[in-house]
Amino acid sequence: MKKISNSKKNNFFKKIFIKICRKLGYEIIDQNTFEIVTQNKKVDNEISKLGENSINLPLGIVNISRPVKTLDIIIRTCTSVNMLTQSKTRLFEKEKIEYTLRTIKSLLNSTTFSSQLNKVKINFKVIDHNSSKENLENIDRVFKSFKKNYNLINLDLSKFEKNIEKINERGEKVSFNQMSNMANINQSLIEAKKAEDLIYFVEDDYLHKKNSIEEMIFTYERITSQLRKEIIICPTDYPYLYTKAELTQNFLGKNSHWRKVSESLCTFLTSKKIIEKYWDKYLSMCKKEHAPFEKPMHEIYEKELCISPIPSLAVHFTNINSIFGLSPNINWRKLWEENEI
Repeated sequence: MKKISNSKKNNFFKKIFIKICRKLGYEIIDQNTFEIVTQNKKVDNEISKLGENSINLPLGIVNISRPVKTLDIIIRTCTSVNMLTQSKTRLFEKEKIEYTLRTIKSLLNSTTFSSQLNKVKINFKVIDHNSSKENLENIDRVFKSFKKNYNLINLDLSKFEKNIEKINERGEKVSFNQMSNMANINQSLIEAKKAEDLIYFVEDDYLHKKNSIEEMIFTYERITSQLRKEIIICPTDYPYLYTKAELTQNFLGKNSHWRKVSESLCTFLTSKKIIEKYWDKYLSMCKKEHAPFEKPMHEIYEKELCISPIPSLAVHFTNINSIFGLSPNINWRKLWEENEI
């Protein structure tokens, strides 16, 4: 009887102690059982809460002061053009529509990967130029298979063409395909101004891992809460990032490591505040073809933090020899087959 009485007393004091720890914002971890006693969870369970906290062992907790409210995913499509600036074939040598459909499917898979993403309102927009009726119907079928609504915008190139300089920074004539690309970026920026919070600009040849959207949103909340400023996220670990030796900074996301980068392509995630702050810089890409094309964005990265994951969360499915393409140490075939239509 005495042992039972002592056990009850111990449990009583244990409960009181746990309540006090919770109120003070501390967690108790039993390193023998790998249990977080204050949460009644195992350490390898989902312990971070979107919009509330980001917990990492052994680094502890980051309370989220900058929660993500909404995410607008803007996909720029053009299935009539295989490669914008190259005549080479892509990995697996399929028609362009195949990469577009798998890009969209991978994004839809990623937005339904975690129940925590239910806390964020996610909107899809597709800005298309010159895709056939059949290809647009195929795009529509992919969205319908996920029972996901989206807004299709058919790009009117004539609205933007007169604002585009016809000779680029290299002194060459700007191609029709490049003008289409610049106009599509312009339209996506206009749509971004209608967003409430985060915008993810996506080109139609990036296949995403299932955890990519969750990782990006968790990471955005964590790092912006730590730094007290908005950031830019590039989801791809490009090969060219390994061709130069330059100093960087490392950051911790939910399950990925991130590094500061000074360059990216045009698939990136940021906030409406960043877009509005650097509106003229972003818009300049739509008026003049710079060398490199993304030069105005790189100038923004001199003032604002842009980060890229290691390993990659999204893979650019272009030619296998391109330094702007396939991310290293990723199973490209597995990612391709997972998103088969």
